[in-house]
Amino acid sequence: MNRIFGKGKAKGPPPNLSDCIGSVDSRAESVDKKIARLDAELVKYKDQMKRMRDGPSKNMVKQKAMRILKQKRMYEGQRDNLMQQSFNMEQANYTIQTLKDTKTTVDAMKVGLKDMKKAYKNIKIDKIEDLQDEMEDMMEDANDIQEALGRSYGTPDIDEDDLEAELDALGDELLLDDDSSYLDEASTAPSIPEGLPGEKSNRDGVLVDEFGLPQIPA
Repeated sequence: MNRIFGKGKAKGPPPNLSDCIGSVDSRAESVDKKIARLDAELVKYKDQMKRMRDGPSKNMVKQKAMRILKQKRMYEGQRDNLMQQSFNMEQANYTIQTLKDTKTTVDAMKVGLKDMKKAYKNIKIDKIEDLQDEMEDMMEDANDIQEALGRSYGTPDIDEDDLEAELDALGDELLLDDDSSYLDEASTAPSIPEGLPGEKSNRDGVLVDEFGLPQIPA
């Protein structure tokens, strides 16, 4: 059967906008090169016409220049058309890519929402509140334990009124204590020895030894 009707051609991949844009841009660049060559020819003919006198030869060069100018205008129209096509395809490609990105974002958000719902099912607000209450109770128990460990033992139960009365009386005793005999004793104490050790001196008519003590008669 294949010999009679032939074998169908394998279908190629569908057209790609990016490839089409590249192809159109390449054609536009080719047209630009042709326009540049025509510009160079126009400059050459224009220089020739400046150096020529009016007559049939100058008219002939002028006709060539006019023909080149018409070709240039035609190529410029083609280039503008190709550039517009490329721009339109780029806009369409951008819109398609934006829609694809939007779909990807929406799909990701759906998956994220699904995961959030699954995670939320494993979290019970009542259990969290119970956990907080248990933690608060444990903290209070810990404080009670610390207070119990810091409790004093064997301390007599003393009335605070008695303590205040004793404190007041203690202050009165301190004010009534006018005994300054310790000051008299300090004033009559021997002075610090002067001079070097081994040196004899006379203090108030009394000979002293090298240590500043009264010398014992021999």
